[in-house]
Amino acid sequence: MIGNKYPKKEWKITEGWAHGMALITIIIWGTTFVSTKILLLHGLTPEDILFYRFLMAYFSIWFVGSRKVFAKNWKDELQFLAAGVCGGSIYFISENTALGITLASNVALIVSTAPILTAILSRLFVKGMRLRRNLIYGSFIALIGVAFVVFNGSFILKINPIGDMLSLVAAFSWALYNIVLKRLTNEYSTLFITRKVFFYGLLTLLPVFFYKPLTVDTSILFSSIVLGNLLFLGLIASLICYILWNAAVKSLGAVRTTNYIYVVPFVTLVTSAIVIHEKITVLALVGALLILSGVYLAERGWHFRKRAN
Repeated sequence: MIGNKYPKKEWKITEGWAHGMALITIIIWGTTFVSTKILLLHGLTPEDILFYRFLMAYFSIWFVGSRKVFAKNWKDELQFLAAGVCGGSIYFISENTALGITLASNVALIVSTAPILTAILSRLFVKGMRLRRNLIYGSFIALIGVAFVVFNGSFILKINPIGDMLSLVAAFSWALYNIVLKRLTNEYSTLFITRKVFFYGLLTLLPVFFYKPLTVDTSILFSSIVLGNLLFLGLIASLICYILWNAAVKSLGAVRTTNYIYVVPFVTLVTSAIVIHEKITVLALVGALLILSGVYLAERGWHFRKRAN
């Protein structure tokens, strides 16, 4: 039986701190595309990376979070399941698989459309949300940018377009995650939400291993480069960053927080070029500029214009 008592007291953060937490999280997440790409190149599968990443984060959070197991009611428990699927298993399987097919910079650019998707889906699922004109114009510009990035990968660099399509699936899944997350943050602490997301992300991943066995080869897992990147993804990019991100969403809201995702491509473009020597073409840069401009316009463009008048 699901309990009714729940400790939800936690430190309140100012709006300034919330913005800082979101920005730090996004900068770290921008490097995870490259880190994941390195692990794929060293023999791990997309599912392996997610499993070990979330497993480390899940057990680590038990030392700092509440021991409460269930949510207040079954409805909330199902929402945690949805959050674990959207922000865990589906998001990372699609993103990690995409990283094995296309460029890390491509994946980061396409996933950066998540703020627009969050706003559009919020209009459909959240009462009182309206689509502004700047959102429509910004979405159109960003979609043109996505087309440039896909064209660059498929026709200029001859990369399988399935990777770009999976990146769109990841963006859509992350948008849904943020909408579900916002509903839960009104009732539960950040640490509890984060642990539940890791749990259901792991649980819904397990069926995959029935037909695609988990990599347990210690010569691979304990090599310095693999272990180092797994620790980075599990403890820093998952445990710490999910706590920071969920706290930021609780303070700023889903739409405002996800706008920070437009910083991700800049971080990934630089790190992928430096660390794994990915080629950056003029067409990709044009696509990046269009995507980021569209995302920015979707959130802020018309506000600035009105104030200028």
